[in-house]
Amino acid sequence: MCTNYTPTKKADWVKASFGVDLPNGYPEEAYPNFLGPVVMKSHQTERIACGLARFGLIPAWAKDDKISRHTYNARSETVAEKPSYRSAWRKRQFCLVLADNFYEPNYETGKAVRWGIQTADSNPFAIAGIWDKWTDPASGEMVVSFSMLTINADEHPVMRQFHKAGDEKRTPVIVQPEHYNRWLGADLPTAAEMMTRVNMPALKAAAQPRKL
Repeated sequence: MCTNYTPTKKADWVKASFGVDLPNGYPEEAYPNFLGPVVMKSHQTERIACGLARFGLIPAWAKDDKISRHTYNARSETVAEKPSYRSAWRKRQFCLVLADNFYEPNYETGKAVRWGIQTADSNPFAIAGIWDKWTDPASGEMVVSFSMLTINADEHPVMRQFHKAGDEKRTPVIVQPEHYNRWLGADLPTAAEMMTRVNMPALKAAAQPRKL
């Protein structure tokens, strides 16, 4: 599970990768309910856009936004059936979450130590996600939110070392740069096919405790 990540601030990389501008107004680190930049593609016009969305998907039917505390990660194995995600999945509302790294707890010392995970080349990267729109019944505000898609990482050479012993290991699905457009415009069989670590870039990790 990924509950904390660093949204990229590297506008040049975003422009070179997607041909769009990176928006402003989001924090150095993101947690559920925080804003972060995502890239989307219109299925009608094929126009690509980058905007801010809330971390933690709020389905259109939600009565309030509290559900987002539990929907920041979507299991790829069940995303098509879970009530919170199935509409976004069936509508092919795919996005890419732009990040420099993400964090997971390592328990090798017997206590949780925060480690940072990034690509082996240290470049920014894009995580496969799904998004939805929700209208706040109290204010009328329309909120765009997203969830990162995850897969099993029990055999992943880097990601298997995180979380408590006995817990299933999971990793966000990081999309190779050459497959960005494929993910954004994927049909459902293609999207499901891409949910595998075989398609992910190499990762590296190191202890990165929180700053006091």
